Amino acid sequence: MNRATIYILFVIMLSVCARCTVKEPADMRLTLQPVDECSVLQSPEYYTWGGSPIKGTDGKYHLYYSRWKKEHGFLAWVTHSEIAHAVADAAGGPYVFNDLVLPARGSKYWDGLTTHNPTIHYFDGKYYLYYMGTTGEGEYRKDRLNVVHRNNQRIGVAVAESPYGPWERFDKPLIDVSPDSLAHDALMVSNPSILQKSDGTYLMVYKAVGKKNPGVWGGPVVHLCATSKSPVGPFEKYPDPIFTSADSPFPAEDPYIWCQEGAYYAIVKDMHGSFTDAGRSLALFCSSDGLDWKPVKQPLVSVPEIRWKDGNLMKLQHLERPQLLIEDGEPIMLFLAADTLSKDLGEYAENGHSFNVHIPLK
Repeated sequence: MNRATIYILFVIMLSVCARCTVKEPADMRLTLQPVDECSVLQSPEYYTWGGSPIKGTDGKYHLYYSRWKKEHGFLAWVTHSEIAHAVADAAGGPYVFNDLVLPARGSKYWDGLTTHNPTIHYFDGKYYLYYMGTTGEGEYRKDRLNVVHRNNQRIGVAVAESPYGPWERFDKPLIDVSPDSLAHDALMVSNPSILQKSDGTYLMVYKAVGKKNPGVWGGPVVHLCATSKSPVGPFEKYPDPIFTSADSPFPAEDPYIWCQEGAYYAIVKDMHGSFTDAGRSLALFCSSDGLDWKPVKQPLVSVPEIRWKDGNLMKLQHLERPQLLIEDGEPIMLFLAADTLSKDLGEYAENGHSFNVHIPLK
């Protein structure tokens, strides 16, 4: 056997070994670890909800999160939420409030009264903060969601060169509703999630509500994809819904998408157990192209509960708005909105407690 033959065999063996170390997309699993007591962001004055983390170029960890005053009630997220910024020295916290990123700026703007559900990314030297914005008359009720603000939800992005800002906001949404009354996103759009593909283009997944169902709330509620050559658009929408289920008109919510080892993944809130056997839960999906999504072989990520490092198990009313902290291409921590609202007092009890929890991954 000559040197050339040996070299060829060696290269083939390396190639086979490399393929063996890459998991098939459907085999991916996320294993949640016990949580440290410092890995919680909460406030006595504000409801604290979805938070999106990133490690800044300053070496610190930054968390952009939704908050609104408790005095307005939980359902005032749609009228009074604002996106704030907290900073920590370690990935798991503790995170300390630093500044208000996207405050109210007047009802005349499309995002003038409410900013909510942030997701932060660093693309080509700049920070891009994607979010839901809405406006209306600004009135809230503790027992009812403001339908005007709900239906005025649109998707936007703010841009900065530093995680501390200043943030450039835009006078028009990044993703608006479609003019076709039969479109899946004819009524409202919300909850953006985005990634940069290997070819440099951008894939966005977002929540959409159509007008096919009668009444002011519309429906069904679906998720759609859109692509762009730039992180600030324009985005080309794709017509076919994803994360669908034949047994539910509203099966999923709150997707977080990312790319790992050449495949695309998404964590979604399984609203009723359409994709797992666990009822309301978090489920993992995979895709080879970012447009066609299927649950992985073992899709359950978590039920609404937290295991603390001291061994105690906390049962929750909600565990949602997943956002990952990814370092060196690997997810290391899962950030989630959580609450301990009492079912006895209604799903969104006025005296409930909410927080953002940062769960390490194995």
